[in-house]
Formats: sequence, C-alpha cells, structure tokens
Amino acid sequence: MTRETYATTEGRTALAADAYVYGAPLVHRLWKVRACLQGSSAVPAPTPFNAFAHADGPAAPGTHAPFVPVDLVDSLAQLDLSGGPVRLHVPDTGGAYFVLRFVDAWSNVFAYLGSRATGAGEGDWLVVPPGWAGTVPDGLSGVIDAPTSVVSVVGGLACDGHDDMARIRSLQQELTLTHLGDRAHRTGLPSAESGVPDELRFFEELRVWMADFPPAAADRAYQDRFQPLGLLEEGVSPYTSASPGLVRALTRGLALGRSRVEEALRSAEAGGPQGSWHTEPHLRDYNLDHFGVGTVGPPEWQVPDREASYLLRAVAARWPGQPSHGYEAVDAHTPHDSRGRPFDGAHSYTLRLVKPPPVRAFWSVTVYDGPGGHLAPDPEERHAVGSRTPGLVYGEDGSLTLRLSARRPAEAAGAANWLPVPAGAFRPVMRLYLPERAVLDGSYVIPPVERLRAEARPSSG
Repeated sequence: MTRETYATTEGRTALAADAYVYGAPLVHRLWKVRACLQGSSAVPAPTPFNAFAHADGPAAPGTHAPFVPVDLVDSLAQLDLSGGPVRLHVPDTGGAYFVLRFVDAWSNVFAYLGSRATGAGEGDWLVVPPGWAGTVPDGLSGVIDAPTSVVSVVGGLACDGHDDMARIRSLQQELTLTHLGDRAHRTGLPSAESGVPDELRFFEELRVWMADFPPAAADRAYQDRFQPLGLLEEGVSPYTSASPGLVRALTRGLALGRSRVEEALRSAEAGGPQGSWHTEPHLRDYNLDHFGVGTVGPPEWQVPDREASYLLRAVAARWPGQPSHGYEAVDAHTPHDSRGRPFDGAHSYTLRLVKPPPVRAFWSVTVYDGPGGHLAPDPEERHAVGSRTPGLVYGEDGSLTLRLSARRPAEAAGAANWLPVPAGAFRPVMRLYLPERAVLDGSYVIPPVERLRAEARPSSG
C-alpha cells in the first residue's frame, strides 16, 4: 500500500490489523511479565525482577492456567538487564531432566539450558543485555546474549510426584540469579500514558514497548510502516486526543487482526483423519534472528518467509502451554476418538501403543476437562500415565494399552495402566520430552483412542 492509501480509514484499518498481528506477541509477553511482577494466578506472590518464583509442587486441580503439564515443577524468572548482566547458577540435577527456556520480549525463544542443551551438571551462566561489551568473569560455563533488556526464564524440573518434592525444593534453592550490573535495574515495565481510552490501550502499550524493546534489525523496515497509526510517535501519546477516524481505524483493525489470529489458530488445531493426534513441532520456528546457547538454527527450524513468521508468532503467543521448540518437547492432543466422537467420561477408552513413543527423555498422557483445559479432581492424584509410571503392564509383544475411564478397571492390568478421566467432557494430551526424529517428521503416528462398548456412566452413589 502507498502512503496515500493509509490516509483512508480502510487503509489504516488494514494497517492496524497488520500491526496487531505483528505486535500482539510483544504485548502479550509483557502482560505476562507484568503479571508476575504484580502477582497473578501464575505466581502466588509478586516476584521482582531477577528473582525466581517456584511452584510448590506439580500442577494440580485448581491450577488456573490451562493445559499445564504435571510432569514438571515450574520455575519462572523475569530478568531486567537494563542495569547490566545477571549471573545464573544452575544446579546439578543428577541426570534428571530439566530445561530453562529464555524468551525475549517479542516472544522469541532464543536460548536453552538443560539436559538436552547443556547437560544436567552444575554451571554458571552470564546473561547479558543487547550490545554489552564488558568483561566476562572467570569460571563461567558460558554467556547468553539477550536480544532485549527484559527476558523471561521459563523452567521446569522433572518431578515424580509429591514424594519427590524434597529433591525438587533443594534444586530450586540452588537455582539462583545475581545482578552484576553497575547500575540499578528497573523495578517495573515502562508505563503507558494515562488518559488513553481503553479501546486504544493495546496500541498505546505497543507504542511504548516497541520504543523500549526494539525488534531485530530485519524487522524495523516492516515496523516503520506503522507510522500513519502513530505507533512510532515519541513523547506525548497520540491516542489521548486521537481523531474519530483514527479511533475507528484502530478499533476495527484490532478486531480484524484478532480474527486473523483466531482463524490461523483454528486452522493449526484442525485437520487430519478422525481420531488423529495433532502436533505442532514447528510452532516456535518464527525466531529468525537470534540463535543462542542450546538452540538449533536454520534451515529446518526456521520459517522461510519473514512476514509469515509474524502470524505464526501471534498464533504461538495464544497457544496454551509454555514456549518450546519441537526438538525440546512436543505436545500431541486429540479432541475425538477413532470414530470422530468427542470424549466423554460416560464411556471408557483404550489407547494401544504398539511401540512406545520414541523419546530420549520420557513421555506421558494427561487428561484435562472439557474446553477449559484444567485438571479434574482425582482422589488418587493420578493425573498422568507414561514411561515413568511404575508398575505398567506391557503385552507379550511389547505393546502398552492404556485405559482411560472414570472408574478404576476391575482387572489388574487395566488398573495398572489406568488414567482417570472426569465424568463429563475431557481431552487427552500426550507430551514427548526430547522426541526422536520419527516424532518430528511424522513417521511415528500415535494411534487413535478407541471407545469401548457397553459402558455406562458411573453412578454418583
């Protein structure tokens, strides 16, 4: 479009939709950062910059975030590098799986530490801000170059249930951050200007945060297109007294951009034959510029088209669960059984794995209730079954048949391989940590879940 086109309401509406798709990952990521600083459902108490917040156990019913894994105990830190580098100490996990993912302000996963990336041993890492040229202290395992001055560290320690929490808590205490900069780091994010109408709040926050957290150099020409929307204005916000035409274009563009992302999200979740499990191992391939410690770069793990990467990034920002590339972990989910029927706890189901999923760490299946994606209450607290579950019964041919039902199966093998489901609608999710090539290229196919016949809904008595 030409500059003259952007002078019309229709032109600015289309441009605002592009700006939403481009900027939503930045705004959504920093909303999460701010929620952690202020306290939210994800963090029990406000946690300042450059400090870890640790979960007190595996996810449980009542956890507000949807589709939370029960295999890992979460650790989360928001780093502010505006005052200089931060030193990160990583404990020795004794061979147990763990991962720390580094996510910049634009939602790019740009570095990993952990079992796959750097090994399970102890180490110290220096996380440095963009353009830093200081002296690296002796005795470090390495340096992590951050693309933006605010970074999220999203961590998980493999846990074998509540009996394993003493070990986990000891590791959490050793996972530490030390600010090494010669200036005080900030205590909060740059604030949007007061007086901006609520319907323009997204664009005001995008304007402020784009200025404070510049994108990759290759993105700046695309970002410059948004000048007619006021997104590149410095100083006083243009949205405190925006013209009616600009307000109309921005609000319509916001709705249009959201619809575009929602449609792409639905398309990403759809497709495949009845009962097939859907995976998205390349959902995080929108990072085109920053490949740090532990990442796998292009061409396989990079989308070829930069503008297409913006939409993929916006979809990933809305995807439930924590950010990770497919080579670290893959989530597979299916909303229907082998005949295309939605799952319902009134029936019992089986999942027969002729061969175990090929992984280098472990795999598990977890059941979540209906559309909310939350764990259902279970007196036995048996929220996942997988390769680390003790006592699983395998067939003589090496196959494994999992039983998904609201009632405990009467037969011993079924009870050993049982995954409880809620009485109503539910959705199973399989997680594969450090998947092998067969998972990533689709040659390993998870079989559909089969519904058993003549199953009645459990009585409430």
